[in-house]
Amino acid sequence: MDKANYQLMKDLTETEGLPGFEDRVYNLMKKEIVTHTEEIYSDNLGSIVGKIGNEEPKVLLAGHMDEVGFIVSSITKNGFLRFKPLGGWWGHVLLSQRVKILTKNKDLTGIVGSKPPHVLSGEERKKVLDIEKMFIDIGASSREEVESFGVAVGDAIATICPFEPLANEKMLLSRTWDNRAGCYIALKVLERLKGESLPNSLYSGATVQEEVGLRGAETLAKMIQPAIAFATDVGVAGDIPGMNQEDTSLELGKGPILSFMDRSMIPHRKLRDFVVETAKENNTPYQVDIMMGGGTDAGKFHISNIGIPTMVVSVPSRYIHSHVSVVHYDDLEHAIDLLCNVIKKLDRSTVEGLTGLS
Repeated sequence: MDKANYQLMKDLTETEGLPGFEDRVYNLMKKEIVTHTEEIYSDNLGSIVGKIGNEEPKVLLAGHMDEVGFIVSSITKNGFLRFKPLGGWWGHVLLSQRVKILTKNKDLTGIVGSKPPHVLSGEERKKVLDIEKMFIDIGASSREEVESFGVAVGDAIATICPFEPLANEKMLLSRTWDNRAGCYIALKVLERLKGESLPNSLYSGATVQEEVGLRGAETLAKMIQPAIAFATDVGVAGDIPGMNQEDTSLELGKGPILSFMDRSMIPHRKLRDFVVETAKENNTPYQVDIMMGGGTDAGKFHISNIGIPTMVVSVPSRYIHSHVSVVHYDDLEHAIDLLCNVIKKLDRSTVEGLTGLS
């Protein structure tokens, strides 16, 4: 396995970047992008892309930098932190987990706690605990002591889980594959294509604030004004016990995901078919997903300006929107291969043929 790839994955997944607090990941993305191109563009919210190629049309490829997490909402008089979610969370995955409070001066470790089960009623034990009933313990005894540690209302709170290849080294554990997988893919596509003579201009990087409403996608698309766009993200793997195959049949190691429909977008059919044909031409494995329970940055890309044909190319992941997640190395590699092959074919006449319905 490529050690440089593993190191990049480790750096991306272990660097914190909550919605509205993406500066650490932004700086890492910028550091990586500048090794491939000096042409870097960033919007006023912090979405960032590197540009290679000098021909029309413009092609946009982006993951999103932000991860689900929390924000300190109040401090109790006894020194516990109350918190609100940044992005979607399910109460079952939170209790007794370690978290990191990102203060201005240093990071502090805390533990998500609640009233113990020994004192819950039978009915209470059957329910998913509301986040409003949880707290974070950082080892303080008063509000004053918490404040002396530098913690303030509005501080971001991140999950804790190191990057680690599992027993099968292609199975990769981290806390933030949603969506550092997309950031990784965007960087590797930029790296691979920088020496090519492209028939277009590729803008590749990542957006901010996807988890709270696809906000950076809207501003980035307005800034770049691409003719074609690709969002790269993760999808829900169904290859675990208890999953209904009618909900999702996606499996790790079976190839990247081509989204034919989600809550935020139906892809432009001409572009969809073009991507599928390219995958088949190059014997690139892929999986098809139709899922109404989520959306991606493509939801904003495709309705920007007068409409941008857009496609989502993702990888399946287990346990997203929790403290841990797992993806397969081969899926990442095949997603990079597919996007590179597609982008190399997007010249002016091809792109003109991928717009409209006639």
